[in-house]
Amino acid sequence: MPNIILVERIESKIYLVRRQKVMLDVDLATLYGVETKVLTQAVKRNKDRFPGDFMFQLSRKEFESLRSQIVTSSWGGRRYAPYVFTEHGVAMLSSVLRSRKAVKVNIQIIRAFIKLRNYLATHDEIARKIAAHDVKISILSKEIEKILARLEKPIMKQIPGFGLK
Repeated sequence: MPNIILVERIESKIYLVRRQKVMLDVDLATLYGVETKVLTQAVKRNKDRFPGDFMFQLSRKEFESLRSQIVTSSWGGRRYAPYVFTEHGVAMLSSVLRSRKAVKVNIQIIRAFIKLRNYLATHDEIARKIAAHDVKISILSKEIEKILARLEKPIMKQIPGFGLK
C-alpha cells in the first residue's frame, strides 16, 4: 500500500447514512492497516470520545440496504452490523490509534471529506442558480402565453351591419 492514499479512493468509501457522510469500520481498518476488531476494540476502550454524532452502529435494515448498494463487498459474514464514523469520528480515531500511519491516513481522509463537502457546496450553489432561472423562465413563459392569447383574438371588431370580408 502506498504511503499516500489517493483521495479518490477514500471518497469512494464515504457513504450517506442518516443524512450524514460516514465511513465504515471495515474500510477505515483497511486504510489504517489494522483488523476491524482492533479498530472497534480501540474505540470501545475510548467510548467517551465517540458520541452518537461521531460514530454509531448501523441498524440491520441500514446494513442490508448499504450492502445491496455495494456490489464488491469485503465485509464477509459479519455477526453484527458495522460501526460507521462521521468526519469528526474519523478525526477522533487518530487519538486512539496512535501510530504514525494513523495520523497520515487521517489527514488524507479529512482531505477527502473536505473535498466532498466543497464539491457538494458547489453543486448546491449551481442548483440554487438553476432554480432561480427556472422561476424567471416560468414567469417569462406565462407572459408569452398571455401575449399569444391576445394575438389570437381578432384585432378588428365587427361593426353591426357591416361584415368583415
